[in-house]
Amino acid sequence: MSTPTATDTRVEDAARPAPPRRRLTLRQRIWRERWTYTFIIPGALFFLVFAYVPMLGNVVAFQDYTPFRGFGGSPWVGLANFNALFSDPELLIALRNTLIIAALQLVLAFPAPIALALLLDSLMSSRVRRMVQTVVYLPHFLSWVIVISVWQQVFGGGGLVSAVIDGFDIMTNADTFKLLVVAQAVWKDCGWGTIIFFAAIAGIPQDRYEAAAIDGAGAWQRMRHVTLPGLVPVATLLLILNIGSILTVGFEQLLLQQPMVGMEAAEVLDTFVYFRGVLGGEWGIATAAGLFKGVIGTVLVLAANKFAKRLGGEGIF
Repeated sequence: MSTPTATDTRVEDAARPAPPRRRLTLRQRIWRERWTYTFIIPGALFFLVFAYVPMLGNVVAFQDYTPFRGFGGSPWVGLANFNALFSDPELLIALRNTLIIAALQLVLAFPAPIALALLLDSLMSSRVRRMVQTVVYLPHFLSWVIVISVWQQVFGGGGLVSAVIDGFDIMTNADTFKLLVVAQAVWKDCGWGTIIFFAAIAGIPQDRYEAAAIDGAGAWQRMRHVTLPGLVPVATLLLILNIGSILTVGFEQLLLQQPMVGMEAAEVLDTFVYFRGVLGGEWGIATAAGLFKGVIGTVLVLAANKFAKRLGGEGIF
């Protein structure tokens, strides 16, 4: 009878199944990742205080609310505020303008940062690229008051363009106002939006470009078959998020320009809520309009996320 060697013992130990790992409880997992949760706390508190707690104020949509009586003293009116809201002709004007501007922004403004990022990425000189990036980023840090003042000085009735083309004034033209709003948004935020797409381009493995170049692909073909597919996940995520806020088209921007073009052209849901609630004191109707906008945005996010998954994308959840 042979004595088992050390090699035989190691083989038997390797063949023996490993003992099952004990599952940690929720408290143990939280304690193990306690430093990660510590970094999450400031962001969670921000959303809790400024987003989730204020959502409790949506109860005003079902009350005849006045600030003097408060939430507890204001009588319940059920769906009366929603009935008054949907029978208001100004709501149709605001909803129509909101949807038109949102559609234009989705078609024209959303692809603009992608196109700019691709254009800047194609520049061979890194010095020129940094200079252009700095210039296109700057408008993002300007307030809408300054932006509209600049546009008024350039494209208004007494602006620079009007001095060359007599009678030129697009700032008070109600027919082209919606395109003007989109152009202003692109000029202000297009450069800032390229930051995300630059990061996505930087994350594309360089060996893909090298393999494409070895196969004879030119610059245009590399952008089409390597860069653009690499941007699809990020673009899909941002598109879904933009669809969720599609009914928020720029409150301050439109409020400042509404006196120049009139309510028919510049009234949107956000300005409707402002004039009815803050200025008019119709808190219930204004809250009902805001709640209606939030529900529509939630439905659009869920639908867009599901549609993206059906097309083979990852979605956001």
